[in-house]
Amino acid sequence: MTKIQKNFVRRLGLTAAIFSAVLAAGATFWIAQTNDVAAKDGDPVDPALIARGEYIARLGDCVACHSAEGGATMAGGRKLETPFGNVWSTNITPDAKTGLGAWSFAAFDRAMRTGVSADGHNLYPAMPYPSYAKMTEPDMQALWAYLQHGLAPVDQANRPAEMRFPFSLRFGLSLWNAVFLDASPFKPDPAQNAVWNRGAYLVEGLGHCGACHTPRGVAFQEKAMSEAGPNGQLYLAGARVEHWNALNLRGLWTVPDTVAMLKTGQNRFATAAGGMTDVILHSTQHFTDEDLTAIATYLKALPSDRPAVAPPVASHEPPANTFTTRGGLGYTQFCNDCHRADGAGVKGVFPPLAGNPTVTATDPSTLVHIALTGWKTAATTTHPRVWTMPAFARLSDQEIADIVSFVRESWGQGVGPVSAAYVAAARRALGPTIDNSPFETPRLADLLAQPNAEQLVRGMRLNTETRTLLPNHVGDDLNCTSCHLNAGTVADGSPYVGVSAFFPSYAPRAGRVITLEDRINGCFLRSMNGKPLPVDGDDMKAMVAYFDWMKGATKPEDKVAGRGVGKVDTSLKPDPVHGKEIYAKQCAVCHGADGEGLKDNAGRLVYPPLWGARSFNIGAGMARTYTAAAFVKRNMPIGTHDKFPLGQGGALTDQEAIDVADYFSHMDRPDFAGKVKDWPKDPKPKDARY
Repeated sequence: MTKIQKNFVRRLGLTAAIFSAVLAAGATFWIAQTNDVAAKDGDPVDPALIARGEYIARLGDCVACHSAEGGATMAGGRKLETPFGNVWSTNITPDAKTGLGAWSFAAFDRAMRTGVSADGHNLYPAMPYPSYAKMTEPDMQALWAYLQHGLAPVDQANRPAEMRFPFSLRFGLSLWNAVFLDASPFKPDPAQNAVWNRGAYLVEGLGHCGACHTPRGVAFQEKAMSEAGPNGQLYLAGARVEHWNALNLRGLWTVPDTVAMLKTGQNRFATAAGGMTDVILHSTQHFTDEDLTAIATYLKALPSDRPAVAPPVASHEPPANTFTTRGGLGYTQFCNDCHRADGAGVKGVFPPLAGNPTVTATDPSTLVHIALTGWKTAATTTHPRVWTMPAFARLSDQEIADIVSFVRESWGQGVGPVSAAYVAAARRALGPTIDNSPFETPRLADLLAQPNAEQLVRGMRLNTETRTLLPNHVGDDLNCTSCHLNAGTVADGSPYVGVSAFFPSYAPRAGRVITLEDRINGCFLRSMNGKPLPVDGDDMKAMVAYFDWMKGATKPEDKVAGRGVGKVDTSLKPDPVHGKEIYAKQCAVCHGADGEGLKDNAGRLVYPPLWGARSFNIGAGMARTYTAAAFVKRNMPIGTHDKFPLGQGGALTDQEAIDVADYFSHMDRPDFAGKVKDWPKDPKPKDARY
């Protein structure tokens, strides 16, 4: 190549490759079945051909790119933002004026294989034609048949690209094509079996997986388009795409594990994140089992120098430095309720951290991206319920760095820490959509700076690990944090912030002064159906010290935001039949179909039972319908929206919360001998169980 040609590649042809890297971040799959069916222009179209083309288009994720949010299917208009300007996806419905209706199959085939539109202008390779060039003729015919005859035409004009100079010039793309485009169709490898070859065809061609997962060269071209050739070892070896780390796919998991991820959005190692959730939502979950197995077989067969990935085995114990480092205490406060102290996550709900490739990756970009912007699961047929991790950008760069570094140190298999400067750079790069407003609540990490740090950490742990640390004082399967979320630091979840400022105080119903120690022991007797702590013992002193620390400068007359559990409209009458339906839909996944709670594979409790012998007794506050309803409305379920820090509550109306609370609070549960002394003065609450 001459010096002039090289300059053109770098200056103008660079445009195409840049867009291939930036705009193809979704890395969606186009799937087809190879056979001998083909349709020619003007011939009657076989309905089976259209159906086959629909399979290709749906599984190829055409809808995701060519449909604007709330817009007509395949009519284009989806905005794609890049550092070089904006482009909008095009209308590919059969409308003759604005879509593909006036195109011929030959023009369509040329665009798909060489990136040249019907009118002769070069397409930006946001549409990855270097991969589509490998499509077979029958697959191309089937896709064309569907686009022409399986969609309703939509008259919607295409929006022109708004690219800055020189990226607005398209003629350089011709030279880029001359240098980097190989339009040869896929050729099966006779040394491999049919399953491997099918997988190679789907991954290298229709799936265009390399658009995200293969590193880029000097002109931002994919360094390899397949396993063959001098750079074949770089194919699917992982790359940075739009602040995400697209994983190294070479030999990543077993065939069943990869099939599970592509079909359900999760497996025993991880849950999909970033653009991959859209790929699974619109594309891979719909693949035939045969195609999924073929893809997984091909990926597993790619040579890799990575060590074999062992199944994640939870230690059932928190890492040794959990309670002695700022990162560990930050994890305890903000991550523990979902990912658990041992990093095991919650099967089918929240992903594990142990063995998770996002955690073990040398490049921490995806982990930091998720921490700053949040995450949600893909809605699949197997797992239709979407779970959300809110964005943690309201924490400081240093806090996020501490927590991410703790996670990587604990479960990252030797990967290094992350600096606050790295987090700050990621925050700037991700733009102004991030909520950077400060989150005001006491930080557990600050316990370490206190003169009585050891006592305070003990007090905090007595709240989060009550059953484990005080087995003689807990008679059921609850911990304090079963109700007091995030170690008592979350508004509406009965936070401890300011609690000790209100004690001792006179309790009208009890007819006496209640001390903080009395209140704590009341929970041990009622909520945890156990025995009181000695008032002058070290454990009671540690719990009181923890509450006093969290009080800070709060005075009794101060209004503490989110104190208590909130309120619901007590004039509403409960409908327990409807409550049972809500429970089955919203609550059973974590608390069990029969209220028995959720346990891990080792039989250890994850989330507590809501009724039965191991649940709270009838003297507990949660045994009262309206108290339970207020808590449920504001705090349950967690992980349902992007409200920081737990995405809790907001899913139910007052009526729905009252209905489901009435259903579970009136179930059989342990009795409470001390109930006879509960109402010596004021009338008992109308929703009391006794």
